[in-house]
Amino acid sequence: MGRVWSDEHRMQLWLQVELAVCEAWTDAGVIPEADMAAIRGATVQGERSAELFRETHHDMISFTRAIAEQLGRPGRWVHLGLTSSDVLDTALSLQIQAAADILAEDLGNLEAVLSELAVRYKHTLTIGRTHGIHAEPTTFGHKLAVFVAQIRRDCQRLEQARDELRVGKLSGAVGTHANLPAEIEEAALGRLGLRPAEAATQILQRDRHAQFVASLAVIAATLEQQATEIRALQRTEIGEAFEPFSSGQQGSSAMPHKRNPELCERICGLARLLRGHVVTALDNVATWHERDISHSSAERIILPDACIALDYMLDLLKTIFDGLDVCPEAMTRNLELTRGLIYSGQVLLALVESGMARGEAYDLVQSAARKVWAGDGDLQSHLAADARVSARLTSEQLASLFDANYHLRGIEVAFARLGLG
Repeated sequence: MGRVWSDEHRMQLWLQVELAVCEAWTDAGVIPEADMAAIRGATVQGERSAELFRETHHDMISFTRAIAEQLGRPGRWVHLGLTSSDVLDTALSLQIQAAADILAEDLGNLEAVLSELAVRYKHTLTIGRTHGIHAEPTTFGHKLAVFVAQIRRDCQRLEQARDELRVGKLSGAVGTHANLPAEIEEAALGRLGLRPAEAATQILQRDRHAQFVASLAVIAATLEQQATEIRALQRTEIGEAFEPFSSGQQGSSAMPHKRNPELCERICGLARLLRGHVVTALDNVATWHERDISHSSAERIILPDACIALDYMLDLLKTIFDGLDVCPEAMTRNLELTRGLIYSGQVLLALVESGMARGEAYDLVQSAARKVWAGDGDLQSHLAADARVSARLTSEQLASLFDANYHLRGIEVAFARLGLG
């Protein structure tokens, strides 16, 4: 990813754009074939470009002059009919395509790891939590299946955003094709694997780039959410899953016992960085008239920064899930912490199905639950002692409602919809 955004690679892409336009002019009979043969041998002249830049303070002028000097007389055809942003923005689209290729591969790798884990722990019961409070049993595999679905949506978001930038523009100083006919633009962009923007000014409009950065930030938010879940499960009083911790690793300079979720915390911190870049990308959308340069300096930071950060985050989260330390015993222990309270919903439904009014059934179960919350016994015992319950449910029926396996009945639904084994 660093190579994609390097100065060297960017200049190589500038050269690719210039050569594609020259080829289109040659096909149209404007550039003689003999001159084009020489132009095809052009190479990036980095040192000379830097020398000229110190004089001109203009990167594209320096670049094209250095190329023209290298070529001699045929060099006069380089940059024919173009303005700087024709080359800059078209090359930037190519950079974004290459960056998106890497991110798409990262997402695929993460999805594969999550899918394998989801299937492995499909039937591993654990407590579900809402508002941070024990709710009803779920399975650890179901948690991970939700993560798989998120990553698949992120793959779609990335593809949609990159498709908006699978475009270039080679239409001149204000986008009117006055000096470069549309046929030349279409032919040159076709060689580069891009399509022409329907309409453009001197630049490609920055709503496209803002959508791309926003999509990267949404993906980062997905990773933050998943990392936050592991951070929470690693808490001392929960202890259900832990990020990898090597034999020589140390968690605290003062407390040798510490095993901190620092990798997950790193992901959460970087997600904040990407969210900040979205604000800058949105600010870049508004430019004066046909173009100003206010967006350019910001993009040189936020686009490589966002892509490199997300690439790193995706690889890091894959590493975390690859080495995830899952503790089913802790999950079983935590299921029993609330002494049956997590089965209150099953009892409520059974009483309603037996004919009791829902409001009466709710108040009955909640009253018994309050006693348990206060430290008095367990929910099943309180309900078994209530004549209103025993009048409707046998002791066997009541006991069956306190079985966590009840919550495995529909566990295959999400896996079938995702196509997971």
